[in-house]
Amino acid sequence: MLALGTLNRLTVKKLVDFGLYLDGLSWGDILLPKRYVPTGTAVGDELEVFLYLDSEDQLIATTETPLVRVGQVAQLKVVASTKVGAFLNWGLKKDLLVPFSEQNLPLQTDKWALVYCYVDRSNRIVASTKLDKFIGKEPARYQAGQAVSFIVAARTDLGYKVVVDHQHWGLLYNNQVFKPLRIGYKGTAYVQKLRDDGKIDLLLDKPGYEKTQQLTDLILAKLQKAGGTLPLSDKSSPEQIAAEFGVSKKVFKQAIGALYKEGAIRIEADQIALT
Repeated sequence: MLALGTLNRLTVKKLVDFGLYLDGLSWGDILLPKRYVPTGTAVGDELEVFLYLDSEDQLIATTETPLVRVGQVAQLKVVASTKVGAFLNWGLKKDLLVPFSEQNLPLQTDKWALVYCYVDRSNRIVASTKLDKFIGKEPARYQAGQAVSFIVAARTDLGYKVVVDHQHWGLLYNNQVFKPLRIGYKGTAYVQKLRDDGKIDLLLDKPGYEKTQQLTDLILAKLQKAGGTLPLSDKSSPEQIAAEFGVSKKVFKQAIGALYKEGAIRIEADQIALT
């Protein structure tokens, strides 16, 4: 089933001088302009294309990948503010509209905005800064320890409010974050628990042995690169450890403890060293 603002696999129906036509089934033939046609494409081939409306509101296809798709959240740059709303650069020739009614605060040119992309009642692909209208509407179904993607939406007293997998609200607590995160920062986190209010508590550190193993490999690599010693130990401050490895002091101590037991390193008062 075809959908605006998403990737669709369509069959090449006809080649023309200015591009080719894709079989849009009930939507009719859809033009893929010549500049987007991969070399060697023939009738009958299948292409993965993004469908949107051009500047004349005609359905058109592209093989370019936009910075956001329908149903997703992204941080985009404002390129213009007009009487109809603000326009964002989303990587396509036609900019993405944020209507005035979908702006929490007026968007300013050359600033950045965290938006949700959707298809409005007029069948236009548009965006909104009013994330609460779209996020957290479906129940979250995750297991503890499950990896999820996130994007930072706001700083709070407790930590960072984030959008999880473009659908749910989550929270990274201050004691789980070891470096400043800006609005729009994207990363991977791990589910700690699902809360009664529908939000998700997250961890940046991967739970269990696998996370420790990844860190031990990194510590050994850095030790070798540094000539065999690093000015960190189990007495170092959490800030020093976070600056070097981006993890908590607890996880760092687990990793160097494992390396010590293996006989790979010595732990001294102010450094660790390869044996």
